[in-house]
This record gives sequence, C-alpha cells and structure tokens, in this order.
Amino acid sequence: MTGPQEPPADQPAEPICSAKGCKRPASWRLLWNNPALHTPDRRKTWLACDDHREHLSGFLDARRFLRAVEPF
Repeated sequence: MTGPQEPPADQPAEPICSAKGCKRPASWRLLWNNPALHTPDRRKTWLACDDHREHLSGFLDARRFLRAVEPF
C-alpha cells in the first residue's frame, strides 16, 4: 500500500491560470480551436483566473478561435 502521491515537480498542485506569469488558481475553462489546424470537434483548453478571463477570451475571440467559456 502506498501513501498519497505528490504531483510531478513540473506540475502545480492545483490548476493555475494560463496567463503569462499568473500563479492564481483557475476558475474558468476557455475552450478553443484553430480551424486552420484542428478538426471542428477538437477542443484545446486554456485556464483562466477571474482577473484574466476577459483578456484571454478576447485574445481567442479576436482570432475566431474561442468556442466556449465554462466555470472550472
């Protein structure tokens, strides 16, 4: 029997915001795809804190990549 496993050193213990330099916990999931590269049903995911949700969503939406924003 083994004890609780620690996450790998390169992975945070809890999911964090995808914004550059942000270390806040993620509270939103931004689902997107690039239609030039991905099939219509493929979804990539960025995570966002409350402070960066609008900025990251706007970045993806301006490129017509944003498909959905969901609470995380």
